[in-house]
Amino acid sequence: MEQERSDAERESRFRDSLGLRRIIIPILLGIVGAGWLLYRDLMRPRFELASDHRGGYEWTDPNGDHLADLSDPGEFKRTADGSGDYKLVTARDVLRSVDWTWQSTLFILLALLATAIRDLGYMYRMRVLTDSSLNWRSSFNVVMLWEFASSLTPSVVGGSGIAMFIIDREGIPLGRSTAVVLVTAMLDEIFYIVTVPLVFVLVGMADLFPQQLDNAFWGLPIKTIFWLGYAFIVSMTVTVAYAIFFRPRAFKYLLLQVFRWRLLRRWRPAVIKVGDDIIIASKEFRGKHAGYWARSFGATCFSWASRFLVINFIAAAFFPVSDHLLLYARQLIMWVILLISPTPGSSGVAEIAFSGFFRDLIPALGFIGAVAILWRILSYYLYLFIGVITLPRWLRRTARSTAR
Repeated sequence: MEQERSDAERESRFRDSLGLRRIIIPILLGIVGAGWLLYRDLMRPRFELASDHRGGYEWTDPNGDHLADLSDPGEFKRTADGSGDYKLVTARDVLRSVDWTWQSTLFILLALLATAIRDLGYMYRMRVLTDSSLNWRSSFNVVMLWEFASSLTPSVVGGSGIAMFIIDREGIPLGRSTAVVLVTAMLDEIFYIVTVPLVFVLVGMADLFPQQLDNAFWGLPIKTIFWLGYAFIVSMTVTVAYAIFFRPRAFKYLLLQVFRWRLLRRWRPAVIKVGDDIIIASKEFRGKHAGYWARSFGATCFSWASRFLVINFIAAAFFPVSDHLLLYARQLIMWVILLISPTPGSSGVAEIAFSGFFRDLIPALGFIGAVAILWRILSYYLYLFIGVITLPRWLRRTARSTAR
């Protein structure tokens, strides 16, 4: 009898700790925080080209990189007579000046649809990789919270480490969760490896690398950065795929031998875990039939193809796009820059890269800032808002499941 009373009290305390108030307050705080970040970006001053050459500012290029950083006031100076090729505006000013039409609205809705299709493809892939152990609701939570974590961490770190625990909390054992995350990343990289040669064939290489971005990132030509990044992606993907599907234990043994060296020994515990993850993934995925991999990779292509369409649709909302294929192809090149960005959600780097890659493809002066901020809203801020709403409710639901 006393044991039953103790269990009842424990259950009551558990329910109180997950009360509605404890969910609403974090949600409201999260929405306020994400809203402030969005408002800050909308109100942040930036420089745009002035069509009448009466913008009041001139670009001085103080660092000599031949690339105008439109968000850096230190690169511009006010003119005495009001002339100048640049004007000082905010993204909100530009959005307010847009002459919205039914066509503009249609293309913005198509951009939203492409974003939704992208996430739907990720959800379907998650169900395939887990053999439908995750239902659609759980897959939605995993994808949204994974994107939320990625938005809060540097791109070089990503949300993969957190994703393992998200999937684990949805009822998938941690070892299997690790394998799913590892293979998910591998499929993403395979899509990129396969798509880039197709782009070179369809578009050619002459117009893919904007010269104005040379030396803009880490003092290297943009083409050099791309090839270094692409080579790294290819080598890592081939290594992981070979280790998973052919020699997982030999791969772990090789890692351990390499990290026996004194200079590398401090990372040996982490390397041991990597080797264990590879072995787990091998046990999980070796022997899967061709249809399983076709559906997984098909969902990957579906998602990434939709992801890269978002900028095309946003640009088309403001002006006629003369070369949609080139606009689409340049996003593949830009993705390498964002992938190695050290800032959360590629913040800062994304804006500079966006301006450099698409300035010559966006003919409407002053609209590039509006296109960039709308793109950031759909690729970054959207997941901040969804994440802060989803996270407390998800923690409450999964905590109940764990407690049973």
